[in-house]
Amino acid sequence: MSFNSAPPRISIVTPSFNQGKYLEATIRSVLEQNYPNLEYIIMDGGSTDESVEIIKKYADRLTYWKSAPDRGQNHAITDGFNRATGEIMAYLNSDDVYFPWTLRVVAQIFSQVPQVRWLTPQTTVTIDAEGDPLTVNYAMQQTRLRFYSGMTLGNFFGESGWIQQEGTFWRRELWDKAGGYMDESLHRVGDFELWARMYQHGELTTTRVPLAAYRQHGANKTVLDVTIRESREILATYPSERKYTLDQFRFLRWLNKHTGRFNVRYGSRFARVDYQLENDKWVLSTNHIF
Repeated sequence: MSFNSAPPRISIVTPSFNQGKYLEATIRSVLEQNYPNLEYIIMDGGSTDESVEIIKKYADRLTYWKSAPDRGQNHAITDGFNRATGEIMAYLNSDDVYFPWTLRVVAQIFSQVPQVRWLTPQTTVTIDAEGDPLTVNYAMQQTRLRFYSGMTLGNFFGESGWIQQEGTFWRRELWDKAGGYMDESLHRVGDFELWARMYQHGELTTTRVPLAAYRQHGANKTVLDVTIRESREILATYPSERKYTLDQFRFLRWLNKHTGRFNVRYGSRFARVDYQLENDKWVLSTNHIF
């Protein structure tokens, strides 16, 4: 698989605090891809475990790192991105991992399909504390209407909904248009709030290729009912967005199934990129769905 030109620079920020048990696996999942135009930044919040020693092992391959008290994860991410120069951006938490193909696939998609503003996988993967696979799920076909309607916050007609933070990448110009920051006041849903701002400026594109794995362990900070409540509070700050209730979605899906007339008018645009082996390129396809 080829690039249209030189490989684009990818900036990855890893925020970390006392995650020495998992941090090395995270670092290696980034560096061992040997992506030729990588900018990797680690922002440690002053860890008191073995994290700093682990970071120092890889310091000569890092663009920047520091270990000092900060104002939390979202402050660390913003600070890291303020030091970055890449045209493609993402952050990988210090207990999650990329797959060996992730950065090259992401670079090829953004290089070959300029319409892609931000990208997330439809295939989501979780691993356990030891790094062994737990689940592989086919997630929701992400759309703007579904997001602002709150349908990504759980099961939606048999589809799991969350936008997978650890597998999401975006262009720098979209980050800048969305304000260029992570909200420091949000402990659990900073990524969701960022997606809400990004959707104001660009359409999310998906790929069936898995791009990252979320590690489940005893110290995860996600509390599902609290996360859902706080996410709905964020959605409520966008009153002008078109939104449907689940019953309205159900009725319109039924109506379209029997008439075939309502997808474009009442549905929303879904975008996906697929790799065409015969042409050695990534191709964007779009359609309207409920």
